[in-house]
Amino acid sequence: MVHKVVICGVDTNTLPKLSKEQSQKLMERAKSGDKNARDELVEANIRLVLSVVQRFNNKGNSDDLFQVGIVGLLKAIDNFDDRFNVRFSTYAVPMIIGEIRRFLKDGTGIKVSRSMRDTAYKVLRAKEEIEKKRQITPTAVEIAEEIDMPIKEVVCALDAVSEPVYLQEPVFNDGEEGMVLEEQIGDSKNTEERWTDKICISDAIADLPEKERKVLVLRYYYGKTQTEISKQINISQAQVSRLEKNALAKMKAYF
Repeated sequence: MVHKVVICGVDTNTLPKLSKEQSQKLMERAKSGDKNARDELVEANIRLVLSVVQRFNNKGNSDDLFQVGIVGLLKAIDNFDDRFNVRFSTYAVPMIIGEIRRFLKDGTGIKVSRSMRDTAYKVLRAKEEIEKKRQITPTAVEIAEEIDMPIKEVVCALDAVSEPVYLQEPVFNDGEEGMVLEEQIGDSKNTEERWTDKICISDAIADLPEKERKVLVLRYYYGKTQTEISKQINISQAQVSRLEKNALAKMKAYF
């Protein structure tokens, strides 16, 4: 239930309430091009927009979200078809939510292409419709099947518009002991010790004579055999072997 709200100069107590039959007649007139009927439908469904806006508390400026919600409502009116066999409000709510979500995603610091945002809009709308019909949270596969879209595109679209997570965002709080995401991220591959070793190796290789450095890089960074290296730098395989041994000895002494 939406209580009295004054937003953008609108007092909800003054908004009209329509019966199902009145709404259907206005929809028919609006579809035939009657702008007055379209305006009446918008005014009668402003409460619907406000109820959706309340779901996004603290996500953005309420007035801005209200205006964006109205855009979603207008799109719902223009695209609604009685053959959907659902109430207008059931159809309109996902449209309004989708429009607001798109607005909020566009307002993040991460820029996403228009085509990707449009794809994500379709995916989010399909997700809302499946949730309403089946009372479950659909998987990416189910969404892909619903809108006949490749699963890869669905996953990419959802990733592109997902909320960014900050390293300092709290993930656990027990009294005064807080824990942030940064403290939970582990990397067994690039530990501090290995990172330091890589710097030392780079410094040691940089100190080698040019030919020895080239042989070592080709041998251990590119995985080439001594024979392949000899052909590439135009020297004998024996010379490559000698250069490699000298380079390794110098690096051992460096460490």
